[in-house]
Amino acid sequence: MSKVFHMYHMVNVSPWPFLMGSASLSVVLGLVKMFVFYSFKSFFFSLFCVGLVFLLWEKDVVRESTFQGFHCSRVVSGLIYGMILFIVSEVFFFISFFWTFFHSSLNPVTDLGAVWPPMGISPLNPFSVPLLNTVVLLASGVSITLCHQGIINEDWKKSILSLGMTWGLGLYFLMLQYFEYKMAGFSMSDSVYGSVFFMSTGFHGFHVLVGTLFLMVMFFRMIKSHFSMSHHLGFECAAWYWHFVDVVWLFLFSVVYWWGS
Repeated sequence: MSKVFHMYHMVNVSPWPFLMGSASLSVVLGLVKMFVFYSFKSFFFSLFCVGLVFLLWEKDVVRESTFQGFHCSRVVSGLIYGMILFIVSEVFFFISFFWTFFHSSLNPVTDLGAVWPPMGISPLNPFSVPLLNTVVLLASGVSITLCHQGIINEDWKKSILSLGMTWGLGLYFLMLQYFEYKMAGFSMSDSVYGSVFFMSTGFHGFHVLVGTLFLMVMFFRMIKSHFSMSHHLGFECAAWYWHFVDVVWLFLFSVVYWWGS
């Protein structure tokens, strides 16, 4: 039989999807163990495994795209559609949290004292650490936009500096969120308010962590001169994801921290 030639990239057999699924499952099990038995070791070890598999998987993708040249225009188009659909699915993921928050806050039940926030809950001041986190993420959105402009203008020094500033601000955001959780006067088990608050902001923090890892990979790729003025899809996907994280935080700050308090 004659060979059929096409423009699509048929990926070789890879262990990374299975390992990433296993690591993600272990993260969930670690969360359960952390909530029930107050044991943090399994959770953080699982997060380390997720990060390690992510970096190794990204290494294979970089080799296929940059060095083997498998990512032609048809493949790039498919990757763009895939990233857009992924971000849309993440939007609906966070819509479920906002739906829960509005359902509980606009019609608080008598078990909560018929008030919102529920009786006994002392919400965080939105104009302290949450406002600082908002400024940090908005600044990171500006810096990643400057990085994109630098790539288009082939100003690689400006791009590297701006991208390094972006993932540095992402780490700073995570540190501030950790201190915010330590200062909170309520926990996840304190009524629906605590559950929705920590689930929504905690998952957003996890997305910031994933986005920061994504940007770190792009940072080292940029240092290695993997991008050009006309071909930098990896960076564009990371920038789209980071802007999505920024927008979600603006809604969280406006609804959960400010209006909800």
